[in-house]
Amino acid sequence: YGFINTCLKSLVVEKYGEETWEKLRLQAGVQDSFLTFEVYKDEITMQLVDKACKVLGVPADIVLREFGKYFFEFCKRSGYDHMLRTLGGNLYEFIENLDALHSYLSLSYQASFGFVCLFVFPQEMNAPSFRVEKNEDGSMHLHYYSDRRGLCHIVPGIIGAAALDFFNIEISMKIVNQTEEEERTGKKEHIVFLVTQTPLFPCKERNEISSSSQCLVDSEKQIENQLNKEDLEKAKNANGDRGHSVCPVKKSHWKTLRGIITLGKGKLLRGFDPVYPKSLWIDTKTFCNGLPFHMVFDKELKVKQAGVSIQKIVPGLQTMGICLDQYFRIVHPEVPFTISSIQKFINSQFVFQTRREMMPESWKERPMLELRGQMMWMESLQCMLYLCSPLLRTLHELEERQMHIADIAPHDVTRDLILLNQQRLAEMELSNQLERKKEELRILSKHLEEEKKKTEALLYAMLPQHVANQLKEGKRVEAGEFKECTILFSDVVTFTNICAQCEPIQIVLMLNSMYLRFDRLTTVHDVYKVETIGDAYMVVGGVPVPVPTHAERVANFALGMIMAAKGVQNPVSGNPIQIRVGIHTGPVLAGVVGEKMPRYCLFGDTVNIASRMESHGVPSKIHLSSSAYQCLKYKNFEITERGEIEVKGKGKMHTYFLIRNKSATENEIMGRP
Repeated sequence: YGFINTCLKSLVVEKYGEETWEKLRLQAGVQDSFLTFEVYKDEITMQLVDKACKVLGVPADIVLREFGKYFFEFCKRSGYDHMLRTLGGNLYEFIENLDALHSYLSLSYQASFGFVCLFVFPQEMNAPSFRVEKNEDGSMHLHYYSDRRGLCHIVPGIIGAAALDFFNIEISMKIVNQTEEEERTGKKEHIVFLVTQTPLFPCKERNEISSSSQCLVDSEKQIENQLNKEDLEKAKNANGDRGHSVCPVKKSHWKTLRGIITLGKGKLLRGFDPVYPKSLWIDTKTFCNGLPFHMVFDKELKVKQAGVSIQKIVPGLQTMGICLDQYFRIVHPEVPFTISSIQKFINSQFVFQTRREMMPESWKERPMLELRGQMMWMESLQCMLYLCSPLLRTLHELEERQMHIADIAPHDVTRDLILLNQQRLAEMELSNQLERKKEELRILSKHLEEEKKKTEALLYAMLPQHVANQLKEGKRVEAGEFKECTILFSDVVTFTNICAQCEPIQIVLMLNSMYLRFDRLTTVHDVYKVETIGDAYMVVGGVPVPVPTHAERVANFALGMIMAAKGVQNPVSGNPIQIRVGIHTGPVLAGVVGEKMPRYCLFGDTVNIASRMESHGVPSKIHLSSSAYQCLKYKNFEITERGEIEVKGKGKMHTYFLIRNKSATENEIMGRP
């Protein structure tokens, strides 16, 4: 399930940051998010773990152990802590019942949820399995079986976190054996861990325990002394009465305590001791009807007894003495069908499945029946009792096997589970749909954000950013006065003649090629492109953001334009096109004009003079007004004087030509590396 991959993502993001996760997932080639109940391929998780080791520079065993610890906390946060706490009252019982948890989750989710494993497996795949053995010194041997090799280091992480959280115990787990499984059918990794436990007590608790222990010892001594005195007194009295000496027997402290500390009507508070009847007060018929899905078989697997419902489904069981393995195979745990193998895994829940070839003809087209239950060895009879129930998850599975609720004993909670699980599956489907919608909304939101960025980029290309933001917020944009800025105009020489001799598409391609080069240069030199009209191109420096270097920026941009124009071909002659450039410096008024297609426009005589500098210019030359010259003359630019010329509408003006930047190379001007 995606639950596992989501947990791994959460670990990386929480400990190493969102950027690390993004880098990791891109290298692994997986999506950014996972649906909780969606089944994903194992390769995805394996790839994530592998890339995590490389990206983080941490060995695999450390990554898996850390993931194990985090996975335990993630399960708790996801609402599984109550379920996990109820598995056992101590660590041994907790581990012993992990297989039962797998079985429950298999029934609940229609899949085997491997708690102490990295994966949640689909139903047809095998969950990890556990077997635990107590040692005389208090340590344990934990046997871990899994189809997936190399994941055993997750186990110490999760078991260690559970022991510390649930039982206040620190444990150490060391691998003492690692082999290919021989006890089971199929090849499995079999890891044996030596588990040693160290109880933890807070300082206050330790002092209280120590104080209580000392108190108990002192009390024992006082009680013992008192009782010894009483015994001695009684002995003396008895000696006087009987005329011979009696040596009193000294009691141990525990016998003394048992004699004094009583509960209720003088009864000592002790551990529970069950009471068994001398004979079994139930007849055979009632037993087989009350437990309709049970079987008893001996060491040779010969059936000695079977419940009525299982007889009805598998009529062959009515023939006593038949071998059980002829009619059933063991699905879980994957062990050979022998008494010795069953005894070795007797604490596990066993799942039997009927063999199709041995079923009645009416069952040939139905799914095979599975039974789930526990094994109990009866030493006195040298037989095994299998107490089980049909393994059914939904009403649909019940109907597929043409069974009814009435076939299951009224006391069997399987009846309730089928009905409850039907509702739960409906809720899970609804949850899945909500998650899918959530994921769709997330993707749509992401796409919307991308489109928004594209729209903003387009808007910022048309208007200055602060102006565009004001318009988006519905504010009115006030016109602004700029005391000094530098304006540039350019046009293509003989553009009218070129248009007359070419197809329109050729003109469009030529202008597009030229303007793409010019637009790139506006970014290089940080000048603002005001507009293009036909072959005319207009930029400004120092507007909309005032800067002291506006003249130098526009001058460098103009030099770049002359160089860039050489790469644009004249569609008539085939030669590079020629452009005229005019520059003037002065004050302007700038503001937004219009509502339907708003434009950021410049107004003032400075615009007119800059336009006149371009129209009175010379091909492939940069024509400067005297004010532009004053701004550039001490800025490492080579400038030549043109002299006085007659300017339309302005009379005589002293102008100049910009030749080159003496301190910048061509690559720097063009923004090339």
